[in-house]
Parts: sequence; C-alpha cells; structure tokens
Amino acid sequence: MLDSVLVHAPATIANLGCGFDVLGLALTAPYDVVRVSRSATPGVQIRHLDHYKLPTDPARNVAGGALLTLLRHAPAGTGFAVEITKGIMPGSGVGSSAASAAGAVVGANALLGNMFTPMQLVDFAMDGEAVASGARHADNIAPAIYGGFTLVRSVAPTLDVVPLAAPPLWVTVVHPQIEVKTADARKVLPTSVPLNRAVRQWANVGGLVAGFLTADYELIGRSLEDYIVEPARQPLIPGLAEARRQALAAGALGGGISGSGPSVFMLNVTEVTAQEVGAAMGRVFAALGIDFRVYVGPIATQGARVVEEF
Repeated sequence: MLDSVLVHAPATIANLGCGFDVLGLALTAPYDVVRVSRSATPGVQIRHLDHYKLPTDPARNVAGGALLTLLRHAPAGTGFAVEITKGIMPGSGVGSSAASAAGAVVGANALLGNMFTPMQLVDFAMDGEAVASGARHADNIAPAIYGGFTLVRSVAPTLDVVPLAAPPLWVTVVHPQIEVKTADARKVLPTSVPLNRAVRQWANVGGLVAGFLTADYELIGRSLEDYIVEPARQPLIPGLAEARRQALAAGALGGGISGSGPSVFMLNVTEVTAQEVGAAMGRVFAALGIDFRVYVGPIATQGARVVEEF
C-alpha cells in the first residue's frame, strides 16, 4: 500500500477557439507538481510550496474542493495531506486551477488503489473548478485527466467526456504577463447569439473535430475561428489581433485565446514553425511593453500522472 505519490499535472488549453466549454487539449509544459500523502486525520490538509499565496482552506482551494468531493465516495475516515508546487501561474489561461484539481484527485486515486474511473475523477475535479470560477466546467479538467484532445459532450445531467485522437501537432503558447480572471472573463460573454453566427460556430466545431480525427491540417486551420467568445474577450488582451496576424504570417495553422486568457495559443505542423510563431507573437507584446513567456511543445499524450511512489 502506497503512503505518498508525486503527480505531474499538465497545463491545458480550453475552447480551442470555436469549442467554448467543450474542447480542450493537454500540454507537455508547464505543469503543477502535486504530492498527495495518506493522513491519519480524516479530511484534507493543503500546503502550498510556491509563492502565489493561494488559500489552504480546503473549501477555498481548488485541489481541496476536488478532494472533498472525492472523499464523499471514499472509505470512511480517509484523509489526505497535499503539497502543491504551482508550475502554472494562476490566471494564465492554461488551466492552472484544473491542473491542481486533477493532480490532487489522480494522486488520491492512486493511494486508494485506483478505485475511481477517469470519468469519475473528472467529475470530482470539476468541483475544484467551481471553487475557482463558480462554474463546474470540464474543458480544462478533461484533458488534464485524460491527456491529448478531448470533447466534453455533456456535463449535466450526465457527464460525458470523449477522448479523441490527435495528429502530430506542435503548440505555441504565449503568456503575456497580465492577469485575466476566469470569473471576470465570463462576465463579458454575450447572453444571446444570433442564429446565423451560432451555425457558423457549430460548423467550425465539427470541422475542427473532423480535422483532428483525419489529420487534415488545412481543415484544422480553417476551423480555428471563434465567432462568439473571442470577439467579446479580445479587449481584455492588448495586442491579440496583431499577435494572431503575425502568427499566421509565420506559418501557424491558427489559434486564439487559451481558455479565458490572457495566454494565446497557436497550432503548428512542425517544431520549427512553432518556435518561429512564438518569436513573432513575442515581438508584438514586446513592442507594447508587456512582458511575456513562451511555451512550445507537442500535445501531451498523458494527463496528470504519478511520477514517483513512496
């Protein structure tokens, strides 16, 4: 019986342009490091080993919220002590809250002999997302658990996550060092959408999924356009439109806002192009006097995973 596990939980990109709250993919970097240990004290204890000063009250912590739900389905008297080192900056738009919640439930599940399915873990971790944003959404949680490319067909009344095949693709993420909180980004969303615009959006969701399944890179590029959410959120991210233009000129297939922002993602066929795209977008933010970070890597084939056992 294991006493403790160390988990790497990946950053994720949600929405992928047209797929608001339903599409997501996992990244190889950055990632959170989550250590979950058995505790003689029932319940959840949280400790952060980073400088972000996040809440340690389990009810106010994303990992704690996820684990409190898991404990309702675990043997009576179960307790966990959790240590989190954030490698993903909170508010960055690449699934920071989802990574911590996913890492916590994956670690706890390993200590319980993997008694829960990945679908159940997604369900538990969604309560961690609710702590962060007030909404139980799974577009980041699903790829953080399953890895790769995922479709959330439904969250209520029944959770239905569909892992999908992903072709070889390189992801460029540029994170301008400004903060856009998920809750704030949701406030600017439209409450109604004209039918003709919705039809165009549905067509792109279908096209993007088809492009991934058939490795049709041109179709992927044509489908990476958001007619509903990104136009509303674009004012929150200075330089977004120009960064997109420069990325496409450098050879990107397409991309957009990562989750609620401020990070911007682009999908690319090769690593060389991905690096050039990162440099091109970086020049846009540098000209605006905005510090930024660039991450380049392939789509991660695994989600949160145990890397050490004790």
